[in-house]
Parts: sequence; structure tokens; C-alpha cells
Amino acid sequence: MRKLLDSLHSPADLKPLTYEELECVARELRQSILSVVSETGGHLSSNLGVVELTLALHRVFNTPQDKILWDVGHQAYSHKLLTGRQELFPKLRQFGGISGFPNRDESVHDTLNTGHASTVLSAAFGLVVSRESRKESHHVVAVVGDGSLTGGLSLEAINQIGQHKKRLIIVLNDNKMSISPNVGAISKYLDYLQSGQFYVKTKESIRTVVEGIPGIGPKFVDLAHDIEDKLKKLMTPGSFFEELGIKYVGPINGHNLRELEGVLRKCKELTRPVLIHVVTKKGKGYLPAEKKPDLFHSAAPFDIATGRFRRGDHPPTYSAVFGKTVVELGAAEPRLFAITAAMPEGTGLQDFQKAFPARFFDVGIAEQHAAEFAVGLALGGERPLVAIYSTFLQRAYDQLVHDVSLMDLPIIFAIDRAGAVGGDGPTHQGIYDLSYLLPLPNFVVMAPKDEAELRNMLYTSLQIDHPVAIRYPKAPGKGIPLSEGFETVPLGRWETLKEGSNGTILAVGPLVYEALEAARELEQEGISVGVVNARFVKPLDEKLLFEIGKKARWILTLEDGALQGGFGSAVASALRNKELFKTQVHSLGYPDSLLPQGSSSQIHKLFFLDREGIANRVRKLHSHKKKTLLDNIKEKIF
Repeated sequence: MRKLLDSLHSPADLKPLTYEELECVARELRQSILSVVSETGGHLSSNLGVVELTLALHRVFNTPQDKILWDVGHQAYSHKLLTGRQELFPKLRQFGGISGFPNRDESVHDTLNTGHASTVLSAAFGLVVSRESRKESHHVVAVVGDGSLTGGLSLEAINQIGQHKKRLIIVLNDNKMSISPNVGAISKYLDYLQSGQFYVKTKESIRTVVEGIPGIGPKFVDLAHDIEDKLKKLMTPGSFFEELGIKYVGPINGHNLRELEGVLRKCKELTRPVLIHVVTKKGKGYLPAEKKPDLFHSAAPFDIATGRFRRGDHPPTYSAVFGKTVVELGAAEPRLFAITAAMPEGTGLQDFQKAFPARFFDVGIAEQHAAEFAVGLALGGERPLVAIYSTFLQRAYDQLVHDVSLMDLPIIFAIDRAGAVGGDGPTHQGIYDLSYLLPLPNFVVMAPKDEAELRNMLYTSLQIDHPVAIRYPKAPGKGIPLSEGFETVPLGRWETLKEGSNGTILAVGPLVYEALEAARELEQEGISVGVVNARFVKPLDEKLLFEIGKKARWILTLEDGALQGGFGSAVASALRNKELFKTQVHSLGYPDSLLPQGSSSQIHKLFFLDREGIANRVRKLHSHKKKTLLDNIKEKIF
């Protein structure tokens, strides 16, 4: 029974509780999170680690008057449970349910929608400047994961926060991980901050020496303190932040409520920016997540008793096939380098990392750097491959335009999680990559219909001396047998899978199979529909397209992406430019609105991208054409 948690309807209800009662609430929060995430899937490890910190924040501050911003937002489950969303929590990340991230539409306690890392410090500084301009007095608290500090945006914000020295509280939640273990110099520096042993031992030595001097007077004691202060500046773990103008406090035990509250209350009184370094344990309270926090970062449904995931029997995912293929290609091509932004496991590159450690680089949560680092490798004569999720590649768009495209560099972008991705909602839907890649000169953009074609596209990309983007979904593959060797995919050539006399479907990626199923169903009704695997979204197969445009009454394009500026738009534009106006182009994809969260199959069904939706759209097109022909006959007769 969640006796205490069930009695909490807002953060204000926490204020009168004793520490013993708060410890009970912490246990109940962890139980609730475990219970729900084991059924729905979700971000488990980070949320189990931040329970006590969340309680302390809501005890010390008063939201929504005070503003608490969560970076990254996947650590906000306890925050949701304490801000009136307990009844909704069982539908976390489900279709029609609440978001797995802070969402301003859900609660007045959610100040900023945060699904990507490193955004909060900049937004927090904006809130601080607005507060001062309006002569208000509330507090602004930015809760930042240590992995977020590897993002350049965080460092840009810290630079300005330190310069202006306005009142702001930064809570650094240091759990040594983002998704995978953190990498780089900043991570090592934070490890040094946590230890602080050299400073502590040296301080104790000085104090022992000074206090041991016979007849020591007040001046010598003051001198000792002065030496200690200077030593602190030189050796204290927080000297980096102190030198930038931000007071450093810590490290603090992130699971000690009394200590957390005491520090937070003292820092409320400061009139300058302060960073509170809080050390937490990812997966705290659930042993399987403590042992393997990366596996439980974004967990699939699992059995609580055993910690085993309930995955079912599925073919290997596109990510797994990608990872295996890149290892094979790496063995044959010594110029192939692999880069990821904090996601070696998520992208499937962990085996390449083991096989070719000197040619693998995890740059941390730093997508811009990942792309620009690849630029340098390409300029040096290498063949870099950047494996990155569609939603995160957006963050490197300047590099895609300014450096990769304009210099026409042979860099391969393996775009994982393209299309509708499931429960992570609008911030993670990979539906914009076609729209933002297609306008870029020199880019070749491919989408495999299945995992076998993904392998051949990766092989082909090494033969293309231009930037290449290959987009593929999060889902399991189609179970297509994988050959040992590779075949070159002819550049810019589509694949006709079925001929048809009434109209033609041009399908991108795995939607090819949905189109084929729909076409076979329609064939039984006497409707003959052609199906083309439009595996090159750029360049278009204009030869085949214009042949179809001269014969077909209509073309239906399918894409798991935004319609504006996407594949359908490119097809319609190409036909217009060729003055093939008689062929009508209709498109199925996603409209100019945010996608709801839900499984990819639910999203496909909602926007008619499943077999049933495609077949129904073709039926309407076919009946409309029949009616139009009849009308033309009537007009000639009468």
C-alpha cells in the first residue's frame, strides 16, 4: 500500500512530513516507478537515482512560483508523481497517456518541455533575466545531468551565467552516466571533484602543522585560514566553476535528504549563481538497474523479480543488423571510422568499439562536435560514419549545411530511430530528417525497405564520394535472411516490385511492405496497383518516375515522415517541372502538427500508413477516377 504517497496531491503536502515519513515516501516512489515502467517501458535508472533529490527540491522550493527545470527531462518521474499525476502515471508514455518528459500542457509545475539534453541552462538564464526585469523574487533551479555538460549549449550558457552573476541555482545531478557511461575530460573532472582527497589531506596537514606550533597567536590562525582559502581555490574540486564566476558547493550525497535540504536552504540565500554538485546512483534501490544502469536507461517492459526483459521473439532490430554490418565493413576498409554521441549500445556500435577501438569515438552528448569531427576525418582522407538518432541529428544541422554539404565530403550518416519511434513522444519522433536533408546539395539520402537492403546500402555508401544519409526505424527487421556478401545498390535507382494499371504507390523504407500487402488485397477486388521501392529519396529515380507519370492516372507516395518538404513534395515538384500535370500526386505521411506518443504501429494506423489505411486511400482514388470518367462520358453525350 502506498499510504503516504497516495495522500500527496501537490508538493505543498510534503512540507509537514518528518524525515522518517519522507524515507517512506521515497520507497513508495521507487515502488511506483518500478511497477509502472516494468509494464509500459521507460527511463528507469535515472529516475530511481533522483528520488531523494526530487523530494528535497520540492520541500525547499515552492512550485509553480519557483521554477524547477529538468535537464534531461527523463529524470522527472518522481516530480510527476509529486505534482498531481499519480492517477495518470500508469499510462506513462502510452497512447493517450502522460508524457515521459516534462510537459507544460500537463501541469503548471512543468516549466519547460525537455526531451533533449543541454537545453536547460540557457532557458534558466532567460527566466532569471526575465525575473529581474519584472522585479520578481522567485527562485529558478536548473537540474542538470552530468552527461548534459558535454553538450556545447550547456557550456555556452555557463559562460554567460558566470559573466552576469545573477541569482540562479544549478543542481548538477552526477551519476557518472548519460545513457552509456560518460566519456571525456569533463567526466574525468567530475570524478576528481567527487574524490577531493588531495585537497582534504593537504588541508588537514596544514592545520595540524599550524595548530602544533607552541604559543600560536590569532594572526597565525588567520594566516592558516588564508592559506587554506588559497589552497581551496587552487585544489578544490569546484575551481573550474569558481573561476567562471559560479559558486561551487559539494560534492553532496544525493540520497541523504537532511544534507540535501540543508544545502539547498543555504543556497537559497545566495545572491549569485551557485552550482550544487549532487552525487547520485543510477538505478538506486533496484539491484538489476544498479548493476546495469545502461540496460535500464530506456527499458522495455520487464519482470521486476528477475530483471529480465519481456521482448518476445522478434527478428534482429535494424540497429543490431547495422552494428554487425559495420564491423564487417570495418574489417575490409581501414579508413572507416565510427562516431556516436553517447550511444554506442543504442546505435549498435558496441561491437565496432571492441573490434576497432582506435577507430571508434564516443564524443558524449555533443552532436555538433560529432558531425564536425567527422568533417575533419573526411578532410584527412578517412571515411567517417556518424551513427545518430534522427531527432538528435537536428542538433548538428549547421554542420550538415555549412561543412558537410557545401564541401561535399564523403561522410556517412546512419540515422537510427527514423519515423515514429513510440512512447518518447514529440521530442523524439524522427519525422523531420527527410525534410531537412532533401534541400541540401550533394547529399544522397537512402531508406532501406528491410535489413538486407540496409546492409547493401551501407556497403554502397563507401563507394559514393558524397555525403550519404541512410535512415531506418527503431523496429525489429522483417526477418529477411542476410547474405554473407554485399551487393551494390545502383545509385538513384528505384526498384519496381509490382506492376499496376490503375495507379502506382511509391513507398519509402519499411512502408514498402505495407504497400505490397495493400496492393495484394486490392488485386482481389480488381484494382491493379503498382508498388515501387523508392529507396533513393535523393536523388529521385527521375527516369522511372517520368515513365510512371506518363502512364499512371495517380501516384500515391508513402513516407514515415513529415509531408512538408518530404518525399511526396519532391515527387510532385519533379513531375511539375517536367510538365506532367495530368498525373495526380497524393501523399500519406504526417501533417504539420505534433505527433502524439504511442507505438509506431498505433501512429501508422492513426495516419493511414498501415495496410488498411493505404488500401482505403487507394479505393477512394479509384472510385473517384471511375466517377470522373463517367462524368466525362455524360458531358460528351449531353
